[in-house]
Amino acid sequence: MPRGTCAKKRLWRWCDNPLRRRDDVIEAWIILAVWTVFTVGGAAAGLETAQATDDAFARQRAERQPVRAVVLHDVPPTASGPGAGSGRLMGAVRWTAADGSSRTGSAAVPAGSRAGEETGIWLDGRGRLSPAPPTPTKAAIESGVAGAAAATAVGGLAFGAGTVARRRLDRRRVDAWGREWVLVEPRWGHRTG
Repeated sequence: MPRGTCAKKRLWRWCDNPLRRRDDVIEAWIILAVWTVFTVGGAAAGLETAQATDDAFARQRAERQPVRAVVLHDVPPTASGPGAGSGRLMGAVRWTAADGSSRTGSAAVPAGSRAGEETGIWLDGRGRLSPAPPTPTKAAIESGVAGAAAATAVGGLAFGAGTVARRRLDRRRVDAWGREWVLVEPRWGHRTG
């Protein structure tokens, strides 16, 4: 098959053809729109989401500060609750705020910590306890995953909308064929029976 023939078969809806219907041209535009939204819209949504997520993580790293705190009560060496897989468990701690006052609260501390031991905790810009900000590597991975999810969502929506539109066109074509068949079929010959 010559090279131009394959391209002509793929683009037949765009070429002048006596068999081409108005619905075929509409379908061609739908396909073009779906692929444009999939490629351009998906890429733009993915990049924008990844950048916004990375900026949020960078703000967290800039805003949150590590502070030394004292563990108030013994922390069990292992547990089956939340945070048990990270090697850190929630425990009562006391720290000195920026204004010099003593504060207490509950923060993630290493499992097996004893009362009186020092540990590191994180405070946000307002001096409240907060989780540690993600490392640059972890932030980059999470930003990439968020961007990929956004791109996939936009692509899925585009394909879903295109599928719905094409099915409606197909239903319309089948109805048109049925109406035309009612007109043409009696002229094709005699009926049996």
